[in-house]
Amino acid sequence: MASENELDAMRRAIDAARERSSCLPNPTVGCVVLGADGAEVGRGATVRGGAHAEVEALAVAGDRARGGTAVVTLEPCRHVGNTGPCTDALIAAGVARVVVAETDPNPEAAGGAEVLRAAGIDLETGVLADEAAPLNHAWRFAVTHDRPFVTWKYAATLDGLSAAPDGSSKWITGPDARHDVQQFRAQCDAIVAGTGAVLADDPRLTVRDADDLPLPFDRQPLRVVVGETTIPSYFRVFDRVAPTLVIQTREPAEVLQRLAQQKIRHVWLEGGPRLAGGFWNAGLIDRVIGYIAPSMLGSGRAALEGEATTLADLRPIDITDLTTIGPDIRIIGTPGQAPRETYP
Repeated sequence: MASENELDAMRRAIDAARERSSCLPNPTVGCVVLGADGAEVGRGATVRGGAHAEVEALAVAGDRARGGTAVVTLEPCRHVGNTGPCTDALIAAGVARVVVAETDPNPEAAGGAEVLRAAGIDLETGVLADEAAPLNHAWRFAVTHDRPFVTWKYAATLDGLSAAPDGSSKWITGPDARHDVQQFRAQCDAIVAGTGAVLADDPRLTVRDADDLPLPFDRQPLRVVVGETTIPSYFRVFDRVAPTLVIQTREPAEVLQRLAQQKIRHVWLEGGPRLAGGFWNAGLIDRVIGYIAPSMLGSGRAALEGEATTLADLRPIDITDLTTIGPDIRIIGTPGQAPRETYP
């Protein structure tokens, strides 16, 4: 059973992972190394496209890791990807014990626990697994369902309209809500919009900072334009700030299949009530984030174009978060009867 010192170390490892930006398509992982005397000698978190958490923490610990304990939020990998196996690094460092929160569901990387045990390292899993789970909810879903997790974001007035009759939609919500959107976008590895929304709004579909400037390129999600209409090359979605993929179909399952082939784990779906309606009707929306402005339009386009014809078609949203963002209201929920989830 994990000691109180190890439990505290696991919470610090979770915090270290939470402070690091998204590592998609890889999981977000934190690691704390305790020396043989139980004192922390190293801490690290996975770097997107770079070193894994264990390697970072062991680099800080150096020889002090020998005979100590590695506390990791996710089972150490045993495969060769952009880096070598974390199991090899732990064995070479001479740690005597490894404490793990969650096991790895990815068949390409799983099995690290067995490798460590075979090397004579004492290993315990399931330590604070519930607290670590929100770090990689979308990633775990994608790995186990063979398709990206889909978050649908929309902004609407109190009467449920996302655009005026003339098609204009900027800006329904205030600057605080728009900044909040950027925090969520940064957790995804693809931003998807329909051709109609792109033609109407000429969006950038990028993650931007408080000054409305794009973040460094290596943190930008893939921009995905879905639909059969051709978008002129001078539109902002084709600038050099981020890569862009055009998928000339409106079939949601086909879109997700194409993105799964690109190892996309978390889709941020926005821009286009028709496209959102297609995903909704197909049951391919896993989380909804709605920003409701304290205003009314009276006429215009609804946020979602579904296929409901009667109240019997009403689908519930299990609300997991309800808060105000500036003057606007943010609602986060899960479609259908799924159990409540907590997201980072």
